[in-house]
Amino acid sequence: MALRRSRDESRRGSASSLVIVGLANPGEEYAGSRHNVGGDAVRLVVQRRGGSLKLESRQRAMSATISTPRGPVTFAVPVTFMNESGSALPPLLRRTSLDDLTHLVIAHDELDLDPGRLQLKFGGGLAGHNGLRSIAQTLGTHDFARLRIGIGKPPRKEQVTDYVLKRPSGVRRDELAANVAAAADALEMLLDFDFEEAQRRVNGA
Repeated sequence: MALRRSRDESRRGSASSLVIVGLANPGEEYAGSRHNVGGDAVRLVVQRRGGSLKLESRQRAMSATISTPRGPVTFAVPVTFMNESGSALPPLLRRTSLDDLTHLVIAHDELDLDPGRLQLKFGGGLAGHNGLRSIAQTLGTHDFARLRIGIGKPPRKEQVTDYVLKRPSGVRRDELAANVAAAADALEMLLDFDFEEAQRRVNGA
């Protein structure tokens, strides 16, 4: 599916073969929280590959483009709050000349998967995730890939907001860091394999 553009939005940049976006809330207050695991996984991959995320002019996401065997791959973390993540996508996709949204991957936290579980999938529902909802509304489609990073659920439903937004401590903090590292490993598989093979390896782990 091609991204719709208005006449004044036709400026394009260097083409990327894949765009991987990690969702997170900005600011120190939310750093290291469960809701930020998607952004943290993207940051870790960029660090491993010797790159650095930067905010380009007129963009709403920090981004870095990395050379890979499959061509240039752009990694990005929106600088918007989670429920406005979609607003970062149009300028990012224009700059990376990505028309085919099947080559867009969104990494995000997932309450419906146990901590440490990962699932790479294409399309599907939004599972109440405000970041995914914003992106789907902006793009006009659910047809993009997702890396779902399991964070589990709190004991009581009313604790969900604190559970996802507050930084865990102690053993739980270490477990979350391990989950982020595993998610970064999964994203790197997309650099080495086609989607179906990466999906088989991630989901079968």
